[in-house]
This record gives sequence, structure tokens and C-alpha cells, in this order.
Amino acid sequence: MGAVTTAPALPEGIRAATADDVPDILRLIRELAEYERDPDAVVNTEEKLRTWLFGPDAVAEALLAEYDGRVVGVALWYRSYSTWTGVPGVYLEDLFVEEEHRGRGFGKAFFRALAAIVVARGYERLEWVVLDWNTPSIEFYERLGGRPMKGWSTYRLVGEDLRALAE
Repeated sequence: MGAVTTAPALPEGIRAATADDVPDILRLIRELAEYERDPDAVVNTEEKLRTWLFGPDAVAEALLAEYDGRVVGVALWYRSYSTWTGVPGVYLEDLFVEEEHRGRGFGKAFFRALAAIVVARGYERLEWVVLDWNTPSIEFYERLGGRPMKGWSTYRLVGEDLRALAE
């Protein structure tokens, strides 16, 4: 990832993930998949997480929420780039807080930390997607000032379709 010129202070209870946190990160990714009603979709492994989050060619970063010494939430993100503005941004891939720890401010703390990272690095946007049925998250994001990108639809090319196109 790009060099950090300024490391902003993180909100209380939020910290940067380390390679030692990989088992907890994978556990929370699996819990997120359960919440999003697609538990069998996770094929990620601890080895892959170590490679892509902490290896020499890392492409993503993670923040963790801790409560009573236990990891209870994760925000996993990576740098994006806008050709229109010519400036990088942050794409939030996953945000998850265990159900019993929701309402304690971890979600807002994650967004405050990410916003501080975006600003400190001179980036200009923070983006993410949300499932259209996830009303509690949508309401939370809108309370923070997040707005849906009207007129845009997310597309994805994977699996056999991706491989066929690559031939």
C-alpha cells in the first residue's frame, strides 16, 4: 500500500491489524458471510490473508475493534483511484461488528478512523457497497453522511465467465 505520510490517531477500541490477527480476521469475515446470508461463499484462508494483508505485495489493510481484550469487529479496506479526480481513495470491502457488540460505537469509530486515514493520506473519497435489504446498515451509513450513488449498479465478472473471457 502507499506510504503513510501521517499516521492519524485511532479512536479508542480501534487498532491496526497485525499478522497475528489473521485468525480473528478470517473468523469475522466468516461471521459477516453468515450475516449476509451467504456463508458458503468464503473460500479465503489464513495463508491468503497473510499474503495479501501483510506480505511484501500487500494490497489491503485492516482495522480491528477490541472489547475486553477480544477482537469483536473488522474493517478491511484497500486503496482505490479516481481517474476523474486524479486522486486515490479508500474502498471499504468489509465492515463487521459482532452482533452482541453493536451499539457500542465501534461502527462509527471505524468510519472515523477510515476518514482520518483518507484525509491524512491526501485521498478524497471513502466508498463501499451495502446489500439493499440491510436497512440497519443503510440507516447507519446515512446518519454518518453517506449517500447512495444513484444510477450506478455494481457488476462483477468471476469464475468460468472470467476465465472464458481471458482466453
